[in-house]
Amino acid sequence: MFSFFTSFIPTSYFLPGWLTLDTNPVDCLLQGLVGACGISVLCSLIRVHLFLEESANDKNDKDTSTQRTSHQRRTGSGLTGMLHFIFVTGMLAVVGSRVASLVVLEFCLRAISGWATAGPESSKCLQQLLVQSQFSLGCALSCSLYFLHEEASQRWLCLLLAAALSWFLAKQATLLQHHVTSLYKLHSSQRYCGICICLLTSGRSVLPGLCRAMIITFSVAVVAAISIINKHFLSATDALRFWTPLTICYTLLVVYMQEEQHRQPSSQAVVNTVVVRLGGLMVLMLTVGRWADVLHILMCFLGEASCLFPTMDLLDAASSQEEVDHMDYIKRERRRRPVAQEKEHQT
Repeated sequence: MFSFFTSFIPTSYFLPGWLTLDTNPVDCLLQGLVGACGISVLCSLIRVHLFLEESANDKNDKDTSTQRTSHQRRTGSGLTGMLHFIFVTGMLAVVGSRVASLVVLEFCLRAISGWATAGPESSKCLQQLLVQSQFSLGCALSCSLYFLHEEASQRWLCLLLAAALSWFLAKQATLLQHHVTSLYKLHSSQRYCGICICLLTSGRSVLPGLCRAMIITFSVAVVAAISIINKHFLSATDALRFWTPLTICYTLLVVYMQEEQHRQPSSQAVVNTVVVRLGGLMVLMLTVGRWADVLHILMCFLGEASCLFPTMDLLDAASSQEEVDHMDYIKRERRRRPVAQEKEHQT
């Protein structure tokens, strides 16, 4: 049925080969829809976690919490949110599986480097990584679906079921966010809402559970990404010529940008990091890639921007909270030093 309609879409007979999509346009659209739904679920759960954290730490500051609640409502719903969702879906549908795989591998390398350089005292590094992983998560879901359903006889039906389930989960996560931001304080104080009571007792498990889900998702995506990229090489020599500069250059680049981000923990530093990362990937694709890869990286610029700019408040909240944690750590260290000195004098 779909082949009849897609037969009217211009193919390489009218367009150059590097302008055509990897697979059926309907399959690409469904993969992009799943990726956009995953991004929506991620943002909704991060906002729920932030609201629970703010409610627990700032119960006396009612004016500040009211302003944040209204801001979350404004950014999470309405016509603007629907247009943003459609735009992200289109970007993920257009980006090819090869570049999506490179984005996934780059983010995994960046996440490991960031967690290693941040240290155990910077717990909010996880929250920053989650906010920065939005477009990478969409690419991870897209290339994983491409890899898992590559040889399926009814691929469009499998992707349609995955898209329907993803849409349902995204809708439920959005409803949970609106419920929590609107009624959590009232319901948690009077204790007659099962959802709010559950979040009141086990709300601290939202972020760890989200981190575990992301680890599983990106673990599957890494296997899919390596398999997808290696299929484009005819010999091991070509694969080695591609992987060697990619690994060396991106390891050095990620370590350098991670240090810069620790020096300037702000949303502007995150945007600069995105530009440098994708710029480095574009330069690499100009040397060992194809014209289709360069075009898809340009699409990644738009995709990253469409995911980061609407969530600048989350990045600022994570950066401010990280500064507070750092100051608390310094205060604890100052308190420990006199006690340690007294013990040394006693001994």
